[in-house]
Amino acid sequence: MEKFKKISIYILLPIVALAQLFPLIWLADFSLLKSGDFFSSAILKWPSDPQWHNYFVAWTDGKVPHYLMNSLIVTGSTIILTVLLSLTLGYAFTRMRWKLSGFFLMIILLGMMIPIHATLLPNFMVFGKLGITDSYLALIIPYTAISVPFGTFIMTGFLQSIPDALEESAVMDGAGIYRIIFQMIFPLTKAASVTIVVTTFLSCWNEFIMAATYLSSESFKTLPFAVMNFAGQYASDYGAQFAVMTLTSIPALLIFIIFSEQITKGVTIGAVKG
Repeated sequence: MEKFKKISIYILLPIVALAQLFPLIWLADFSLLKSGDFFSSAILKWPSDPQWHNYFVAWTDGKVPHYLMNSLIVTGSTIILTVLLSLTLGYAFTRMRWKLSGFFLMIILLGMMIPIHATLLPNFMVFGKLGITDSYLALIIPYTAISVPFGTFIMTGFLQSIPDALEESAVMDGAGIYRIIFQMIFPLTKAASVTIVVTTFLSCWNEFIMAATYLSSESFKTLPFAVMNFAGQYASDYGAQFAVMTLTSIPALLIFIIFSEQITKGVTIGAVKG
C-alpha cells in the first residue's frame, strides 16, 4: 500500500506541474506564430518559421520601455509603502500595549476579505474630487491599501517569533524606537519582508482594470496597456499581443523563482505564530 502511494505521488506531481506550466508554454508558443496561424484546432502549434520579429514589434510599437518604467514606479512605490506600513503596524500590534489594539488589528485584517475592484467606484469618485485620477497616486494609494492587510498579517506573525529580550537590551543601551525598528527589527524580518515584496509585486504588476479606469493619458499608463496597442476594431496583431504578454510575465516569473524559498519561510512562520 505504501509503495502504491509513492508511485501515485510520482505520477500525480508531474501532471500537476505540467498543468501549472502549460499556460506559460502556450503563451510562449503563440508569441512566435504568424497572425494567420492562430486560426487552427491545435492547442500547441510550434511554427516552422518562428516569428521572433513579434518581440521587436512588441518592444517598439507597443511602447514597452515607457510603460515598463511607469509600472516600475507604481509597483516600486507600492512595495516600499507596503513594507514600511506593515513593519510599523506589526510592531505596534505585537510590541506596544494599548487599548483596542486587538480591535484595530482585526479591522485591518478584514481588508484581506475585500476584493480590490470592489473599491473601484468609490475610489474613482474620491480621486476625482481630489484631482488625482490621472496620476501615479491613483494606483499607488489603492494598491497599497489592498496590500497592507496581508502584509500586516505576515509581519505580525513573524514579529511574534522574535524574542523581546533583543529590544529590552537595546532600550537599556539607550536606543530609540526608530533605531530599534529599522536597525534591529527590520533586518531580522528578511523572510517576511521578501514575502510581502513578492506578493505585492504579483498583485500590482499585471493589474489592468483599475489602471484602465483611472488612467487616460499616455504619460502614466502601465505595462498591461501595451497589449491594447495591438488590438484594432477590425483586426489585431495577435503575435505581438502574445509577445507583450510573454515579456510582461517574465519579471514576475523570475522574482517568484528567485525568492520562492523565502516566501515559503515567511508564510509558514506567519501562519504558525500569527
